[in-house]
Amino acid sequence: MSGDGKKSKTATKRSKQQRAYNSTPEQKKRRAARNKARRLMKKEGVNVEGKDVDHKDSNPKNNAKGNRRVMSRAKNRSRNNNK
Repeated sequence: MSGDGKKSKTATKRSKQQRAYNSTPEQKKRRAARNKARRLMKKEGVNVEGKDVDHKDSNPKNNAKGNRRVMSRAKNRSRNNNK
């Protein structure tokens, strides 16, 4: 974005692509599973504020208790989850 508050054509194109990706049924299921993992951790009494819930096997749909752990955002997002 430039200083005058207008979006560049590149940013607009990227935004459209991101909205299209986020609205796919598969991505919606993954997002819902990640949100569920976060809710489960909170319910178990784990403080997740400012942290990410990591899935050890990198599968956000596997919300088994032994597969979830809390870690810093930086550490979780720097992991190479693309197996």
